[in-house]
Amino acid sequence: MAHALQWLRSLIFIVLMYLGMLVMGLAYLPFAIASRRYAYKATHAYTRYVRWLATHLVGLRSEIRGEVPQDEVVVAAKHQSFFDILMIFSVLPKPKFIMKSELRWAPILGFYALRIGCVPVNRGKRAQAISKMKAAVRAGQAEPGQLVIYPQGTRVAPGVKAPYKVGAGILYDQLGQDCVPVAANVGLFWPKRGIYRKPGVAVVEFLPRIPAGLSVAEVTKRLEEVIETHSDRLMAEAGHGNGSREG
Repeated sequence: MAHALQWLRSLIFIVLMYLGMLVMGLAYLPFAIASRRYAYKATHAYTRYVRWLATHLVGLRSEIRGEVPQDEVVVAAKHQSFFDILMIFSVLPKPKFIMKSELRWAPILGFYALRIGCVPVNRGKRAQAISKMKAAVRAGQAEPGQLVIYPQGTRVAPGVKAPYKVGAGILYDQLGQDCVPVAANVGLFWPKRGIYRKPGVAVVEFLPRIPAGLSVAEVTKRLEEVIETHSDRLMAEAGHGNGSREG
């Protein structure tokens, strides 16, 4: 009975989450078209609304740990579900993402993503995606801010091992900026697929920054070690086995 009630709350939560996206997206639209500043205001308002709604409707609290960067950096984050994107976005002052190309066509979401300077890439064509990322950086397509990239290239469920790709390292090298790794346990509560949202404490942790100047290979290795170790610790803290990953 309790599980069924939580499933129903989760369904209502999802409906209200997307309804909120529609209402806020349309309400801010004229202002966001006129000024990128309002596009940021809209996205911050929406992500904080979803965090509030998750806490009060499905019992999923969200906690941000570590020092949130305020300057121009590359943010290399663990990606387990849509919720970790929202959590990161809610606290970074000027975030922009390397995102899947097809998201540009998503109603509301696509417009705001492009408006704040997100860079769409075709992740199915690795060499082309990397070239496009580098070109976008050189052209200064996006506003100054925090460029968020997921080194594993996609959402990876808790307990699953997936290799770290070189895209984050290439952008770190291209930009000559520090890189801030981010660990997470969010997928334990908000799965990649399905309706059910589990109550608990979802954590996103900003880890000590990696200074600019390492090689692509060095920073890629460092990111994998640091992000995976801390994500495993956060998952273990939340009661996920012993925190180890499975192949």
